[in-house]
Amino acid sequence: MSDFLQQMATLSSERAAMVGAIRPADLDKELLPLQLAVFDVIAEIKDRSPAEGALTTDDSNRAQQARRYADGGAAAISVLTEPSCFSGDLSHVVEVVKAVPDTPVMRKDFLVEPVQIVEARAAGASGVLLIVTMLSDAKLRSMLDCAYEHNMFVLLESFDEQDLGRITKLMTAADLARANENALLFGVNTRNLRTLAVDPDRLQKLAAVLPEGRCVAESGLHTADDVECVAGWGYSLALVGTALMRAEDPAALIVAMRAAGTTLVSV
Repeated sequence: MSDFLQQMATLSSERAAMVGAIRPADLDKELLPLQLAVFDVIAEIKDRSPAEGALTTDDSNRAQQARRYADGGAAAISVLTEPSCFSGDLSHVVEVVKAVPDTPVMRKDFLVEPVQIVEARAAGASGVLLIVTMLSDAKLRSMLDCAYEHNMFVLLESFDEQDLGRITKLMTAADLARANENALLFGVNTRNLRTLAVDPDRLQKLAAVLPEGRCVAESGLHTADDVECVAGWGYSLALVGTALMRAEDPAALIVAMRAAGTTLVSV
């Protein structure tokens, strides 16, 4: 595990230990399943990126940004909740869920304990991201089972062929069923979490070993042309953050990306 990931894991473990009691009533919030078309975009809200710096200003309106994403047809909205490097907070999930009640919201963080999934559900999230390389097989299994127990969708994020191989070996009949129902997605992140640089060739290099199911291209996508490339390599979703946070018209960019991906996949 890279030093950055180790730092994130340590801090996340400390936050997990501080999670308070969660009322059963908090787990009854409305849960929205993913409704996926031929090609879709998961649009991300984050205040800061360690690689890109601040992505918001003092007068930024998180709820307004979420509504723009929904207007563009985002299949889901990813919300960064990691506080130390991304200026995130779990309250941001609550805020976005309230702003876009008809769009699924996913908690994106460096989650290391099942209680953090329960915490996300209590905040109103319908899904979570799990980073394969941060978790042992046993811990990943318990995290997946926790998400399934709460009927949440999961995006499993990988960085290399080893991660994808572990996923393939770990898959059970229940996991495959979830994948067939679009409740389990497989992501490839192009960012090197040791240097924080983007490897532009990773998505193409790993295309041949992608798991069966809906696969998500993550990081480094800025234009409709970028999306056209990844759709041609077999990805059926793109997770886009920085480009949308900085776009003058994020809804229009989402529309263009979905159209580019859909056109190529449909050919």
